Amino acid sequence: IQMGLLLDPISVMMLVVVTLISLMVHIYSNSYMHGEKRFATYFAYLQLFTFSMLGLVLATNIFQTYFFWELVGVSSFLLIGYYYDKLSAVAASKKAFIVTRFADLGFLIGILVLSYYGGSLDFQTLIQQLTTPHTPALDAANKAGFLGLSALTWGLSLVFIGGAGKSALFPLHIWLPDAMEGPTPVSALIHAATMVVAGVYLVARLFPIYAISAPELLAAIGWVGAISAVIAALIACTQTDIKRVLAYSTMSQIGYMMFALGVSGYGGEAGLGFTASMFHLFTHALFKALLFLGAGAVIHAVHSNEMQDMGGLRKQMPITHISFLIACLAIAGVPPLSGFFSKEEILLAAYQNNAPIYWIALITSGLTAFYMFRLYFRIFWNKPHTGHAHEASAIMWLPLVLLAVGAAFAGWIPFGELVSSDGKALHSELHLSFSIAPVVLGVLGILIAAWLYGKENEKPANIQNSLGGLFQAVYHKLYIDELYLFLTKSVVFALIAKPAAWIDQHIINAAVNGSASITQKISSNIKTWQSGKVQDYGLYFLGGVIGLAVLVLYIW
Repeated sequence: IQMGLLLDPISVMMLVVVTLISLMVHIYSNSYMHGEKRFATYFAYLQLFTFSMLGLVLATNIFQTYFFWELVGVSSFLLIGYYYDKLSAVAASKKAFIVTRFADLGFLIGILVLSYYGGSLDFQTLIQQLTTPHTPALDAANKAGFLGLSALTWGLSLVFIGGAGKSALFPLHIWLPDAMEGPTPVSALIHAATMVVAGVYLVARLFPIYAISAPELLAAIGWVGAISAVIAALIACTQTDIKRVLAYSTMSQIGYMMFALGVSGYGGEAGLGFTASMFHLFTHALFKALLFLGAGAVIHAVHSNEMQDMGGLRKQMPITHISFLIACLAIAGVPPLSGFFSKEEILLAAYQNNAPIYWIALITSGLTAFYMFRLYFRIFWNKPHTGHAHEASAIMWLPLVLLAVGAAFAGWIPFGELVSSDGKALHSELHLSFSIAPVVLGVLGILIAAWLYGKENEKPANIQNSLGGLFQAVYHKLYIDELYLFLTKSVVFALIAKPAAWIDQHIINAAVNGSASITQKISSNIKTWQSGKVQDYGLYFLGGVIGLAVLVLYIW
């Protein structure tokens, strides 16, 4: 297996994202983590994560990708569990590790399937072998197999499962909200710009195979992304922990990127979804990192993650307030900020290729504006709940300002001419008439959030009470965590783990211990033959000679 560095438009774009956000997080962390007991350890983990992510995006073959993929998982486990004296942080790190390991098993099997039929681990060779019509490799991979699906479909599906686990897509998303137990700058790096987009990057890296050889699977991936986007947006509307709101926001935006790939074709104008997905990955990294770092500044000031402990902070923290507002406007898709351009292209691609997904995306767009400005108004407006809050230090607000500039103006980059599905420039144009609906929904979401949360009132509580069980179901994340816990206890533990433990204890252990006991008894009996008396040994020798003589003369 040859290791190397692959430089092409999407890997270079990811290099910019990873190094830029990592630099901002390193600068920010110098102040945010000041005074922590394991200050040097934190930066060692941060460097390991950045190294792993860079290795992942520069990999020339799928095995090299998997190696760094696992290293990313290990380093994220260390960062999420950084506060190892907190039981919740330890549990969160283990949860993230186990869920992503389950998904990574699918990824590994998918690698074996694709490399077996493609005859190589190299990305370019795999793409050539598995997309060229009537080649022996593609013909063999396309033969119907298990459950009527071809080996190629199974291999690509398993690879996608690995990506879905890392990118926290439904239903493998349960680790992401709990991962907020790690330090807030870690969330900005891992859960905004790098690790959670690794799944999107993986599908994008193998996109020609998905688009040309497995278009039905690509369409299914689009639906997974759309469902993830709307479910996460609904849950984000009910959460009170600001980092969890941002976590579900991340899941929703990753869903946007994934369904953009799902509705995309290959080459030329048909590849708009691919370009839009990569464009949104880039812009999202800027404004989501800004949101997490801004949230970190707020948490640092009020010493709480809960919205009810905040309010009125726009006067005490003006720089954080303005930068956070820019990020909220960007993610809400308000022109002319960056999120407007990338989201508009995603919606256009969905509108052209899959009308149901377009309507889901449009609704999600309005929900995004609502829950982000619900967060904004509850932090920076209303009555102040603390009198000791103050603006973050210059080392902390400098990255906020730099990211705010990027979040504001990155949308003007001619992204289609740099990154496209087939490597050729895509000259996309702004469709103002098409943009009216998402902008109107975004503004409507902002106005509803201002009406409900601009001033303290009873409206949110009244709406919550009127929704009753529906609100509680969404607030408790649709009880998906509880469902996993039930299945784990009822199926994995009761039907698999307990019988396996009984077999291990009563059969395997009994066999091992029994053989040891028998061996001990035999050796004890044989030991008595060694009496140490010469006459006994002479008798044994004589008996042996007589026995051999009888054997040779009468039996042989």
